[in-house]
Parts: sequence; structure tokens; C-alpha cells
Amino acid sequence: MTGLVIWFTGLSGAGKSTVAEIVGRELDARGAAVEYLDGDVVRTHLSKGLGFSREDRDTNIERIGWVASRLARHGATVLVSAISPYAATRAKARAMVEEHAAFVEVHVATSLEECERRDVKGLYEQARNGELPEFTGVHDPYEEPEAPELRLETEGRTPEESAAAVLAKLDELQAVRA
Repeated sequence: MTGLVIWFTGLSGAGKSTVAEIVGRELDARGAAVEYLDGDVVRTHLSKGLGFSREDRDTNIERIGWVASRLARHGATVLVSAISPYAATRAKARAMVEEHAAFVEVHVATSLEECERRDVKGLYEQARNGELPEFTGVHDPYEEPEAPELRLETEGRTPEESAAAVLAKLDELQAVRA
């Protein structure tokens, strides 16, 4: 039984969690043992108390990478949805996973303007008003992946179309074996 980690990275509001949920349902229907590590949920349970300094963000992503590696080691298909803004920390997560399983990085490449337009939580507005310092894309950088397995352009696509592009890439890579 071979595990897999599909790592969705991108700005807040890019569509990471939405697309991951659709992909996960399809992979589950194909017989994969699917687990989700969503950034917001992880911050509530695994990384509670961490702030948004670079060090805390790195710690959060390293924890997600470690948990994903453990799950994948036992055959799970793990869908990670986390901003994961720094390239070096994503590389550490990839290295942890690749000790045991395949790693597929999906850069959900949605423009800052579109993310702000989609922002149902009002986070970008709060950041622009100074209420959320260190907000990725506004005050803190997001280092775009240089060579993700898939750069997913979501603008002009439905979430289902975006999920279909991810599934097509997984099929092309022969990454999923239930």
C-alpha cells in the first residue's frame, strides 16, 4: 500500500480547501484512504498557540509535513491545504514525506486581487486596515513554488473544473493507487 501527499499551497482564499475536498471525495470513491490536513483546522488542534511570525509559520508547516508523512507512510492519501508561504519550509515538508511516500505539490495560483474578491472571512480587509499584521500577501511574502507538479489557475474555472485538473495530473503521474 503506497501513500501519497497532495500539498495544496497558495494565498488565503485561493481555493485550496475547496478543491482539496472535491479531489478527496473522488479519491475516496476510487478506494483511497483519504485524510485531510487543512491549515485552519490544524491551527485549532495541532498548532494552537502559534502566531504568525516566520518562525511560528515554519513550525506549523513542519508539523503538518511530519503528520502527513506519518499518515502517508501507512498508506493514506493525505490532502494538505495550507498557505505554506515559504519555499524552504515547503521543501522540508516534501523531504519528510518523500522518505515514505510520493509528494505532489499543487500551487493554487490565484491572484491576490481574486483572493481579496473571494474573501468571505474579511481577512484581507482586516489586514489592509492594520488589524491583522503579518498577513500573507499583504504584509508578509508568499514565495510561489518554482516547480510544482501542477500550477492550478483557478480564475475562470469552477472548483469542479479545478479539481478535474488535479485529478488529471494525478492520473498522468500515476500517483494514486488504491
